[in-house]
Amino acid sequence: MTAPVRVRSSADLIRAEEPVLAHNYHPLPVVVAGAEGAWVEDVEGRRYLDMLAGYSALNFGHRNPSLLEAAHRQLDRLTLTSRAFHNDQLAEFAERLTALTGMDMVLPMNTGAEAVESGIKVARKWAYEVKGVPADRATIVVAADNFHGRTTTIVSFSTDETARAGFGPFTPGFRIVPYNDLAALEAAIDETTAAVLLEPIQGEAGVLIPDEGYLAGVREVTRRKGCLFIADEIQSGLGRTGRTLAVEHESVVPDVVLLGKALGGGIVPVSAVVGRRDVLGVLRPGEHGSTFGGNPLAAAVGTAVVKLLETGEFQRRADELGVLLRDGLSGLVGKGVVGFRARGLWAGVDVDPAIGTGREISERLMREGILAKDTHGSTIRLAPPLTITAQELQEAVATLGKVLS
Repeated sequence: MTAPVRVRSSADLIRAEEPVLAHNYHPLPVVVAGAEGAWVEDVEGRRYLDMLAGYSALNFGHRNPSLLEAAHRQLDRLTLTSRAFHNDQLAEFAERLTALTGMDMVLPMNTGAEAVESGIKVARKWAYEVKGVPADRATIVVAADNFHGRTTTIVSFSTDETARAGFGPFTPGFRIVPYNDLAALEAAIDETTAAVLLEPIQGEAGVLIPDEGYLAGVREVTRRKGCLFIADEIQSGLGRTGRTLAVEHESVVPDVVLLGKALGGGIVPVSAVVGRRDVLGVLRPGEHGSTFGGNPLAAAVGTAVVKLLETGEFQRRADELGVLLRDGLSGLVGKGVVGFRARGLWAGVDVDPAIGTGREISERLMREGILAKDTHGSTIRLAPPLTITAQELQEAVATLGKVLS
């Protein structure tokens, strides 16, 4: 007689992680074992509506059928060659991604942080070879309260002490100015400035949306001052805000765009630097690379993601459902919500601190079958898959109202 297979409970699995996993995260106490669309299921079979979507990595929902089909098809053929050889998937991925973003060239990488690091390297190389900045003098202007990743270079220009403390010495060459302050940004640019690196919407800071005209102003200043505008669209891009890129809300075309998260469809890590030919063209063989960057499995999934966006369906859904999200949150202002910022299917919701911290509110939502994530005090972020239905979205907002009351 075969012994029954022991299924470990959520509590068992959480306890088992404690001694063997580095404690660099503090997850909500839910153990996800399965998912489909906008829903996940834990080990015990409880279902939750996912209102975080992997920080936008799951824009197209869990286990999107067309993305899974592309991955399965490629898994049966070829997964990795390294860039020592060509593969038959990379050209189409690059062709479609440049067409989607209106750029000339693609530098494929894996994670968002790698895309940011690559963008920094490209900007410096461009500054020395094209702009004529003296060697090792290039500077990059960034915004306070940014989140671009957690590598040692990137945390060097973070203003979040939790991200920085204990990780010095820090990389020089960055100038930090207040976000949404065009005058301060312009004052920080001089003849050594290679680029301005910004999130069009600051996600980790609480979905901070700049004043109308700010991004257009950044574009005008950088063009006039002779430096690059690099837009980090890793969270804000690929449909999340109701446009392919968030900069499109102001009809802005940066010199370089950084992409990640949703580009891998929630299946594999895929990121990319896309930009003008005269910028990315400064790279030569041996100067930058990645064993997995541009691998055939990633390229096949990335191509399938771009095909979904080429139809415009997901951008429209985010735009239309975003109206429902804003309307629903407006109805909660004064009823536990003290304010919110939203664009498309992305919102930062400030809860009355007297009611609870963001963590506490997220735990209450979890107990009601909704998964969300806190950031900075009593702010929570809502970023559901773009596949969510209007009814599901309205129920999520109603549940938020319930836990706040």
